[in-house]
Amino acid sequence: MQTSIILWLAQGFGAGRVPFAPGTFGSLVGLLWLAVLLSAGNPWGFILGNGMGIIASIWACGRAEEILKQKDPGSVVLDEIVALPLCFVAAILWQALKTHAWPDAMFFFIGTRVWFTLGVFAAFRFFDIAKPWPVRQSQSLPGGWGVTVDDLLAAVYVNLITLVWLAVRGL
Repeated sequence: MQTSIILWLAQGFGAGRVPFAPGTFGSLVGLLWLAVLLSAGNPWGFILGNGMGIIASIWACGRAEEILKQKDPGSVVLDEIVALPLCFVAAILWQALKTHAWPDAMFFFIGTRVWFTLGVFAAFRFFDIAKPWPVRQSQSLPGGWGVTVDDLLAAVYVNLITLVWLAVRGL
């Protein structure tokens, strides 16, 4: 029973069991996680939620590797789920500094900002798949660290591109 719960969590509540593009489906769940984190209504809830998510990912993904006897199994997508909201950090901070208000849960999902959100999503999938330096190298970290850190580094690349976008176009 405990093994099933760990796999259910690591496989993104079932999203990772989709037979094609499980990382993309996990990333879609990550958009839901972003909305949940923003619904806290303040940076502390966002920070705490992300921290707990990263810790849970390192633990659950590491355990899933042991259970499935595979290095970074494709069905394990909790790492994508917890990394996706971090792709929006630059945009969240940009908006918060501009308006002196924390964006609400629907901020990135309404109006023309949906296109921005789709761009961030696509950039994350690109960097997660392409794995530029040091994303690929981080996969050699032990256990759940290697599974999770590569996605966190992909989120860093997304934020760098987002900062350029925001400087040129705004939000």
